[in-house]
Amino acid sequence: MSLADFWLHSDAFSLFLALVLLGLSVASWVVIFWKWRLLSRVQADVPRSVAAFWHAPHLSAAREQLPAFDRDRSLLPLVEATEQPLMGTLAGAGLRHEQLTRTLRDALHGVLRRLQWGQTVLATAGSIAPFVGLLGTVWGIFNALTGMAEAGQLTVDRIAGPVGEALVMTALGLGVAIPAVLGYNLLGRRIAQIEAELEGFAHDLRGLLAGKD
Repeated sequence: MSLADFWLHSDAFSLFLALVLLGLSVASWVVIFWKWRLLSRVQADVPRSVAAFWHAPHLSAAREQLPAFDRDRSLLPLVEATEQPLMGTLAGAGLRHEQLTRTLRDALHGVLRRLQWGQTVLATAGSIAPFVGLLGTVWGIFNALTGMAEAGQLTVDRIAGPVGEALVMTALGLGVAIPAVLGYNLLGRRIAQIEAELEGFAHDLRGLLAGKD
């Protein structure tokens, strides 16, 4: 059975579920391709940016040359956070290393939120797509059996076709969920690797600046 036959013989509710699955699939693939490109660039830039920063002769030079390497602003927010004036605020209370811990932590969380954007879409698609497909299958089988019972023609041959059409929804649901789950796991692993590098840089930067006072 072709998808055209499924589209022509399905009722409004089944078509609605199919459109939901289509929307989840499109959203998942857009997120996967976009985030894969972004994270690939960030993974290449972060080690180079860290190396350029620490090989600079002084802090001002490091700050000036960092934008040339940090195309997606993964390290710059951390450095900029340490330059914010904190005097006269609660954020400026306490020892210098405590102030740096707060500002760097907040800046790091902001970078990670940007890198993690879209993960919720993949998690949602991977979680609900199989159930949407199963609901479509159950609905299709129910409609098929109801129609045959009312027509008084409940035979194996007449059941096989409509049930096969209904099972397409289960296949569609799995076809949406599997790439979404794989994308979520693979991208999540890359984000974790980047997070570890950023945390290491933030720790070293805090040690450098706290030791200057």
